Amino acid sequence: MIGPIAVAAFLLNSCSAEAEAPIVAAGEQFQCTPIAVWDGDGPVWCREGMKIRLAGIAAREIDGSCRPDHPCPVASGIKARDRLVSLFGGAKGSHKQGHVIVSAPAMQCLSAGSGKGDRTAAWCLLADGRNVSCEMITSGTVLRWKTYDLENVCGRKKRP
Repeated sequence: MIGPIAVAAFLLNSCSAEAEAPIVAAGEQFQCTPIAVWDGDGPVWCREGMKIRLAGIAAREIDGSCRPDHPCPVASGIKARDRLVSLFGGAKGSHKQGHVIVSAPAMQCLSAGSGKGDRTAAWCLLADGRNVSCEMITSGTVLRWKTYDLENVCGRKKRP
């Protein structure tokens, strides 16, 4: 049996400009089994082939910078990434390009459309029903990005 680290390494090594991840259409539900994480708001690589940009939130970049016109949280990019990795059960290894390899149960996701490039922006629920974006906001490592969360999903009682 091939382990999760081998699968993640294979998928990350096979990613190239020619082989972009599929974008899931807005409003579509899909499953994502996390295998690797870059930073606190994604991308999250899915065993199913997609790359997820977590909807409605903004994290610092891994180098500590904030992009122009994006919310800029106080927490470092590394702290946000590590919190996201912990939601997926902790690090199982790392890839030479810096991605953290994880092995987590499948999440149920709702696409918000393109997350720019070959990423799907999505609201995702962990296997226990917690909303990943909301958990990240609660942790204080990311900020709500109102531009992409007009309905204040994490402030509502019923969350997608």
